[in-house]
Amino acid sequence: MHRTSGVARGAVVAGVLAGLVAAAGHSRGGRMAFTITSPAFADQGSIPSVYTCDGRDIAPQLAWSGAPAGTKSFAIVCHDPDVPSKGDDVNKEGRTVPRSLPRVDFFHWVIVDLPASLSGVQAGEFSSSVTPRGKPGPAAPHGARQGVNGYTAWFANDKDMSGEYRGYDGPCPPWNDEIPHRYTFTVYALDVPRLAVDGAFDGAAVRKAVQGHVLAEAAITGRYTLNPAVKL
Repeated sequence: MHRTSGVARGAVVAGVLAGLVAAAGHSRGGRMAFTITSPAFADQGSIPSVYTCDGRDIAPQLAWSGAPAGTKSFAIVCHDPDVPSKGDDVNKEGRTVPRSLPRVDFFHWVIVDLPASLSGVQAGEFSSSVTPRGKPGPAAPHGARQGVNGYTAWFANDKDMSGEYRGYDGPCPPWNDEIPHRYTFTVYALDVPRLAVDGAFDGAAVRKAVQGHVLAEAAITGRYTLNPAVKL
């Protein structure tokens, strides 16, 4: 193979880089793709414990870009699709939650009506500590509203922990689960300034309400386990 000149090599490199930028940053039709990132963890990477019940329960920083024209608000839903469908073995000494057990969704954060002017949320802006009996709401920074997360139902029959859990409460998987859990943060760019949910709305209600109003959506997933025998 013969060597190319410096100019030719430069042209080839420039062409490759341009192609990579186009593939990563644009969607069809030349529009910027709607993307979400976090300095806290990479997509499919491990979530640091500071953002979990084992740490300070801080809501992680999220940043998004490429929102389409006509976006009037954003909504964020964080869910764990790996929660055991039965709690018989959860956190029981001498037992494990089997890998084969069917899993269900559990919502860790539900927030709507974030203004279209935002391009992200800061670490700790919506949660900076574990709060027994739940954080208040629905009012939240930036005029947004926070719904209830899955801990509301989880602790409903616990006299010491029951309450209405609003906003973000982070990963807290069973310490004896055979699988790591995934936590997907999805941001929706919506064509309405106020989503049609009220009261103690949850993740399922938001997923239903955004139907027909989503201009674009993007997601990032982190992984976490409290079981030292499980590798991420």
